[in-house]
Amino acid sequence: MSTEADPAGPPPPTRPRHPSAPPRPTAPPRPAAQPRAPEHPRAGEPGGAAEPRRAGEPRTGDPRGAGPRAGVPPRTVPRARPAPGAPAAPRPEPRPPASCTPPATPPTAPPAAPGPLAAPPAPPSAPQPAAPHRRGRARTVAAALCLVLGVGLLGGAATGAWLNSTPGGRPTAAETFTGARELWHSAPVDTLFPPTLEGEGAGPGGADRVWIRAAVAPDSGCAEAFDELLAKALAPVGCDRLLRATYVDETSSSVTTVGVVFTEAERAGMRELEERFAREGLGTREDLMPRAYAARGTPSAGFGDAQRATWTVRVRTDLPVVVYAVTGFADQRTAPAPQPAAEATREGETSAVAQAGLGHAAEGVADLIETGLRDAATRDVPGDR
Repeated sequence: MSTEADPAGPPPPTRPRHPSAPPRPTAPPRPAAQPRAPEHPRAGEPGGAAEPRRAGEPRTGDPRGAGPRAGVPPRTVPRARPAPGAPAAPRPEPRPPASCTPPATPPTAPPAAPGPLAAPPAPPSAPQPAAPHRRGRARTVAAALCLVLGVGLLGGAATGAWLNSTPGGRPTAAETFTGARELWHSAPVDTLFPPTLEGEGAGPGGADRVWIRAAVAPDSGCAEAFDELLAKALAPVGCDRLLRATYVDETSSSVTTVGVVFTEAERAGMRELEERFAREGLGTREDLMPRAYAARGTPSAGFGDAQRATWTVRVRTDLPVVVYAVTGFADQRTAPAPQPAAEATREGETSAVAQAGLGHAAEGVADLIETGLRDAATRDVPGDR
């Protein structure tokens, strides 16, 4: 019996070097993470290149079933041989066939889209450069200059309005001066010469005085009303009309004639005349004393040139008028030495005229008539003389 194997019998079955094994269990899913670009797969990893096979070994796990590329020698890895007498090492389990599909990752939720009211944040604004110091000073100086000019303009306008108007809508000084020219025929006689004049504190020592109108002269010119020297002194301003009236005090101790000369001069002419009277003392000269007006049947009937004891002459600059007053004794007594009213009213004066209070009577009556003229000129007075 031959011990050689029968060459004609079938060869013993060959054991595959890499027996098929069940695939490894999949690992639990990783927590959600931001997807990243896949890297190039490495050999031996899922999705990477397949592990090189040995020479003459069939290619498994290749879905395409294609063999090795022509002209490229297969890549082999030498296998370590066990030492003699050592137990055989267990063979490694075969890896599952490689796949071209990358491992599935759990889906991640897309980032939430901004709501309809949300808006992208505005880019930070660039800081503004600080203004130069010189520009700040220039602006400050300009603002201060504008403020000064504005205050000056407002002050000038207010001053002009104040100078050109009076409180309560009353006429201006120029309108008063012009309107006073017509008072001699437009104002009632009782307005120019009231029936009674009440002088509070007008008497000696501040005593009250009351004067009663005794007569009113017809309006006239100035030709026969003054002495020649007084008429010559008043000539520069002219004489448009002369009005006169005579008053007696309530005790019938004194009589006073008051007159108003309406001139033809302007304000400049009245100022010149007033300055001349003050400079030359014309108002205190006895030869320039005005004449008295006497009316029959009245307490003033015996009041003539010889009874004149004191006088005053006022040249007004706010009105085109000259106001005068002359006073004497009501009992027709002759005054030995006439005395200007400014002297007879001095404190401590002991003359007969001063002791009788005649100087206070002349001053008091003239003051009240001037006040009435001023009031009449600054208001609309209806009526006619």
